[in-house]
This record gives sequence, structure tokens and C-alpha cells, in this order.
Amino acid sequence: MTFYTIGAYNSREDEYFTKLVDAKIDLFCDIRQRRGVRNKKYMFVNSVKLQNKLKELNINYLHLKDLAPTSKIREAQKLDDAKNNILKKDRNTLGSTFIEQYKQGIIEKFNFNEFLKYLESCEYKNIVFFCVEEKASACHRSIVSEEIYKYSHKQIKDL
Repeated sequence: MTFYTIGAYNSREDEYFTKLVDAKIDLFCDIRQRRGVRNKKYMFVNSVKLQNKLKELNINYLHLKDLAPTSKIREAQKLDDAKNNILKKDRNTLGSTFIEQYKQGIIEKFNFNEFLKYLESCEYKNIVFFCVEEKASACHRSIVSEEIYKYSHKQIKDL
């Protein structure tokens, strides 16, 4: 299995889906709590439109809400962004409060061994984890990547 991450910000719809096809993604894991984006530029990653396009490309879709940060955890990051006068779309790293709360509230509860067994049983080869931030380092998918590495010893590449 090969693991990837992808964000939507600063991507065009055509290049976004080309990246998925070129990487031969066969499972798209949406790890957002809310699966909508208000900005018209990124409507292609709103849940229904996204799932329809993935189906057209023969890419399986899985919403992993158990890996999504809660509203409370996201609020901690919003406060940190405001304190540092940074817009979500321009963020480069996560705040320490977010990281701590996400690891304690989400990561510690998620069974990565079972998840990896499931992926193997389905014979998925190329799996991508998705959230909206452009850079994985500015998103909880970076933390998920660290955990996947701990359990699988496989590096996660950014698309």
C-alpha cells in the first residue's frame, strides 16, 4: 500500500483530479467533519460533487469522520490563527493546542491496526487522505500521516 495526502486550497479542479488519477488512487479518505466548502472556487470538493466525480473516475470514497477534528478542536485552531493573524488558507503549521487536543480526543481513540487490516482486506493499493488545507503541515492529516507511519512503517507522500 502507498499512502498520500491531498488538500484543495490553491488547486484547480482539473489538476486536482489529474493528481488522483496519475497516482492511481483507488481509495479516497475524506477526513473532514463537515464536507462542504463555501468558496465557489472549491465547489468540486463539496461532498456530493466530489463523490460523483470520484465514482466517475472509479475511485472508492470513504468518509472517516472518526478522524475529523471536533468543532471544539477546530475552534482551538481558529483562536490560534486569530491570535497570529493568519487566515486558514494561509496557515503553514498547526497550533500546539490543536495538536494536543486532536491527539488526545481523536488519535488515541482511533484503531489504526483495524483500519490497516480493513485496507488490506479490500486490497487497496493507493490511498489518499483528504482535507481542504493546501499544506499537510497546516492540517490534521499531517498527524494522521504520522500515525499511519507508526503502524505501517510507510511514508505518506503529498500530492
